[in-house]
Amino acid sequence: MSKPRYRAAQSAGSADDVEAAFYEALQAGDIDQLMACWADEDDIVCVHPGGPRLVGAAAIRQAFEAMFAAGSIRAYPERLRRLDALGAAVHNVLERIELVTAEGTQRAWVVATNVYLKTAQGWRLAAHHASPGRAEVAEVTQPGQLLH
Repeated sequence: MSKPRYRAAQSAGSADDVEAAFYEALQAGDIDQLMACWADEDDIVCVHPGGPRLVGAAAIRQAFEAMFAAGSIRAYPERLRRLDALGAAVHNVLERIELVTAEGTQRAWVVATNVYLKTAQGWRLAAHHASPGRAEVAEVTQPGQLLH
């Protein structure tokens, strides 16, 4: 992860900067940089596919440390959908996960929602919720109807 982007994500950067820093930390297997993306709140929450709800920085850190023990996580966010409000941003992404196997690189999909809050320290991640996805039905979109 580049240091300028990392610093920007932690101070005057945007929710997009923090999201980029989060995924770069995953790909680098850097627990300190990854945890610096999270808000300094007791009730931050993380759910990995098929896993329990992890509440608080200690539980989240422990889970990512266990994951990083096997190496970095090659997760790449794609097809971002975002909702922005005054002090919050909700990003829904399709994470393309690359796994290196004896047969070559295999791909898997994860559907993730990341919630960012504007704090005194800048934008920070408050929730990450991920569920297994399927490449053949990664997204279903229907045109909306005018409500008013």
